[in-house]
Amino acid sequence: MLRGDRETIRLGRRLRDYAIKGWLLGLLVLGAWVTIASAASKRELLVSAAISLKDPLQEIGVLFEQRHPEVKVVFNWGASGALQQQIEYGAPVDVYASAAAKQMDELEAKGLLLNETRRTLAANLVVLITSSALRSGLTSFKDLTKPEVTLIAIGNPRIVPAGEYAQRILMSLGLWDSLQAKLIFTGSVRQALAYVVRGEVEAAVVYATDAQSADQAVQVVSAAPEGSHPPALYPIAVVKTSKHSQEARAFVDLALSEAGQQILRAHGFLPPPKTLAR
Repeated sequence: MLRGDRETIRLGRRLRDYAIKGWLLGLLVLGAWVTIASAASKRELLVSAAISLKDPLQEIGVLFEQRHPEVKVVFNWGASGALQQQIEYGAPVDVYASAAAKQMDELEAKGLLLNETRRTLAANLVVLITSSALRSGLTSFKDLTKPEVTLIAIGNPRIVPAGEYAQRILMSLGLWDSLQAKLIFTGSVRQALAYVVRGEVEAAVVYATDAQSADQAVQVVSAAPEGSHPPALYPIAVVKTSKHSQEARAFVDLALSEAGQQILRAHGFLPPPKTLAR
């Protein structure tokens, strides 16, 4: 073979290699662009929910995304009262779930909920807890007056439904005034739980589901006496200003479906009263 022919063959091979590399690079770039474009094209559904609903709603969110791959569920957790204020100030919320009827009632009265979308998602129990590592000797709410109990955590009654329930319970038992020096108000029910888990307080009033989520770190001393507070119900609704009302309705429907309710039950929540479920 002549030298010129060999050079021509080598040049052809190099050009072929460059073409293959360029083609592969092009596929990688195209794949990356498609991935980015797909993520960018997903509609974000913003769900503002009481922090005590975090564990089950996250699972429901995953299930929703599996059924609606074009939607990305974004959660905003907090105290129900604080989330209510955000909606009143114009936060772009699609779905709101509170830990009490009061906050939802106020939004509904102001015309901030989409008509006929309000439902009752679940119910809960309010309990007194202490750290499993402490030998507090607590057996009832009335034991909170004992001198060895120095600090008790409850949610701020103004913005945290669990805190309002705690206040109602202590008032019904005639303990509210006598326990004022011991009470620590927290920004959420989960913060009250965390204080007990870390051993920073002797007791706290939280939801039964919070105690369950802490596994073996806390022990339930007593459930709230029957009739000592309004039922702990969790309403859910589509916010009137939602730009994704169809998807928001679908999320609420999923949460109320058997699949959603099964997830809630697995986390210790009780089913809503049948008269309030729809």
